[in-house]
Amino acid sequence: MAGALDGIRILDCSIALTGPYPAALLSDQGAEVIKVERPGLGDIARWVGVAVNGVSALFQACNRGKRSIAVDLTTPEGAEIVRALAARADVFIQNFRPGALERAGLGYDELRRGHEDLIYVSLSGFGDIGPYATRGAYDTVIQAYAGLATNQADPDVGDPVFLRQTAADKITGLYAVQAITAALLARERGAGGQHLKISMTDAVVSFLWADSAGNELLLDSDHSMSSSFTQGSRPFRFLDGWGIATPTSDADFHGMCEALGVEGHDDPRVATIAERRRHPERTAEILRACHAATPTMTCAEASARMEERRVPFGLVVAARDMHNDPHAIAMGLFEESEHPVAGRLRQPRHPARFGGTPAALGGPAPMLGEHTAEILEELDMGDRLEELRSRSIVQ
Repeated sequence: MAGALDGIRILDCSIALTGPYPAALLSDQGAEVIKVERPGLGDIARWVGVAVNGVSALFQACNRGKRSIAVDLTTPEGAEIVRALAARADVFIQNFRPGALERAGLGYDELRRGHEDLIYVSLSGFGDIGPYATRGAYDTVIQAYAGLATNQADPDVGDPVFLRQTAADKITGLYAVQAITAALLARERGAGGQHLKISMTDAVVSFLWADSAGNELLLDSDHSMSSSFTQGSRPFRFLDGWGIATPTSDADFHGMCEALGVEGHDDPRVATIAERRRHPERTAEILRACHAATPTMTCAEASARMEERRVPFGLVVAARDMHNDPHAIAMGLFEESEHPVAGRLRQPRHPARFGGTPAALGGPAPMLGEHTAEILEELDMGDRLEELRSRSIVQ
């Protein structure tokens, strides 16, 4: 059965994670994706992190299901090839610094001539206007500027803490997926193509403001509470591991106290969420008692007690252990396959379960320039392959 985006062609001229990741997700959903890489080095993601036989985990995760053409788009002949590919594409994705592709003759205005249905996606760190527009912007730069680092800071110390993952890249990539599919839908309804501009700054600030900027959103706030209502969340330490409860409702709060054998939660000052809000000191005292009660419990004992009282609760599970968890096994969270160069793979399945147009993980991420010859053949340029290779325009 065809995927939801069957028949959609995407030209991925991006590097690292912000652009390649959304293109991989769209490939899972049925889109055909051609990845444009520079000869020699290729996408920098090929050289980052854990790798086997030259294939990095990052590159596999973000480039599965794609075909690769290695072409120097800074040369006139290379730009000609990219323009020919763009003329056949529905979506063009790039994350060069603002102005770089325009100088190569591959900007939106150039590529939409004669192809006004093209969805052209520009991903950037700080956007294309303002004093920071031309700055380089990898993930930690945006974590710093857009608020993630201060949001993760220990409230008692205040030093900024960076998430140990490329969170800003992934957040931006997910916003890009939604924007691309919305633009494709608008095109189907007659709106034509358009230029989508998505900055990492916009994406991360939007993401953060939903739950972690209360005082900054409500300008008449008295600032008596933390901007982030999850700032006080702390895991429980058990005899053999860690876990966390999220006691949002009154039933959750009292059920947690009962499960952990903590007394005093019958105090009228903590009876309801409104009272707990009015008496934060007493609430904090009860929570400290909960944490003091857990070091003598096992994870299994705590889980059983929490489940009995239907308290939202989870154990802390490391990535290295998740594939063996019974729930992960039951839901088929991971898929195993074989990469012809890197060997065995274990990857999380595509996260959306489509009832009628199923998504499926794409095949092995391509080697650099693996499909250059066949793609040039499709463009009726196959007879130029050796000449272009001899001049290092393609690989």
